[in-house]
Amino acid sequence: MIAFESTKLSGALARLAAAGAVLLLLAGGLQGEAAAQFKSPIPEPEYLLYGGANHSVFLGCLNCSRFDSRSVWNKLSPYGSEYDGDTIWNKISAYGSPYKPLSPWHPQSFDGPVVKDSEGRSYGTFTRNVHDEDRTKVESLLWLLNNYDYVIANLDEVRLRH
Repeated sequence: MIAFESTKLSGALARLAAAGAVLLLLAGGLQGEAAAQFKSPIPEPEYLLYGGANHSVFLGCLNCSRFDSRSVWNKLSPYGSEYDGDTIWNKISAYGSPYKPLSPWHPQSFDGPVVKDSEGRSYGTFTRNVHDEDRTKVESLLWLLNNYDYVIANLDEVRLRH
């Protein structure tokens, strides 16, 4: 019985340590080798953003590295530029203005872009509209939507974290 209890305790401690590492990583507390050693047991899919009519316009990858040419975090790519017409960062474009219905940043729009993975599975609408029942449930994407003002004001700093 003691061996069984010890095994249960070891498993619980391992899960607690993993959860703590995730929280530290998200908070920016794990650096260097510790961050490189920690790997999530469940790989996250690439979250690909599609907007426009029938959601046929590719707007970039939301969780790809800032060095990826498809990334919304790569300011040299057409998806991460603040000046390209089809980018969520162009404040006067259809997809980047908080006043345009196709933009994820419009707080009342139900026509924002959708998030899909490479196999076409949907992860909901990428929108600030909290009343949209199809709004994404992905926590990292919700953080981005809920912190729009901070992200826009500190875009270069936020890019460095991706």
